[in-house]
Amino acid sequence: MSTPAIDRPKRHAAAAIWGAVIGTLGGLIGLGGAEFRLPVLIGVFRFAALEAVILNKAVSLVVVASAILFRTSAVPMDDVVNQWPIIANLLAGSLLGAWLGASWATRLRSETLYRVISVLLLVIAVVLLIKHQGGGQPLLTGLRQIALGVVAGLGIGVIASLLGVAGGEFLIPTLILLFGVDVKLAGSLSLAISLPTMLMGFARYSRDKTFVVVRQNVPFLTFMAVGSLVGAFCGGLLLGLVPAAALLPLLAAILVLSAIKVWRHARR
Repeated sequence: MSTPAIDRPKRHAAAAIWGAVIGTLGGLIGLGGAEFRLPVLIGVFRFAALEAVILNKAVSLVVVASAILFRTSAVPMDDVVNQWPIIANLLAGSLLGAWLGASWATRLRSETLYRVISVLLLVIAVVLLIKHQGGGQPLLTGLRQIALGVVAGLGIGVIASLLGVAGGEFLIPTLILLFGVDVKLAGSLSLAISLPTMLMGFARYSRDKTFVVVRQNVPFLTFMAVGSLVGAFCGGLLLGLVPAAALLPLLAAILVLSAIKVWRHARR
């Protein structure tokens, strides 16, 4: 395991602070913030690529599980359950994708994984810049919709496992465009799909020897998870005060810079 760059007490305090900052950023754009957490785990806390992905997955699980409960006041659970065919459609692909993505991540050389992470961060930056209007007619219907849903779920599951993220950046636009779901409901459906998908990836990672990084960093993970939850709550409160038109380009730029920094790790 990589050696932490700072002493343990300071490291835990920094984990909570970074967790709060990342959670706030995620809350402002309606995501868990894992795409911002991963570069911090690599660049600030000096974890190796696979260690950072596994730790990111662990924190993301806590954040997503909590977010599902937080959203029930805005989107009743019955509304989510009633959309079970859509959930099942995407899960049919995402569960397999999560297992495959985690398997590939454990087999890739560290330098290659750094480069894969860097490229995917750039992809997310582009996705953040695309505005997704809520609700309307589904792109396809019938068997074609089901087939494309499975394929989309497969790709999202792979990306989610490779980065240790929930995949909401891709799930929400898929739900809106492919299935015609309202943007508000899409956020809750995304979480309902993300949780079992992430559990599948986490189960696969638990079979790899690198998974020991979770047991060795329980206090660190706890501080970062608590900070992330507090930040997500604050981000939700600030949501109406910061226009998305100004925020998204800034966050995309942060991801681009993070991608460049992560890419440089592959040369070390």
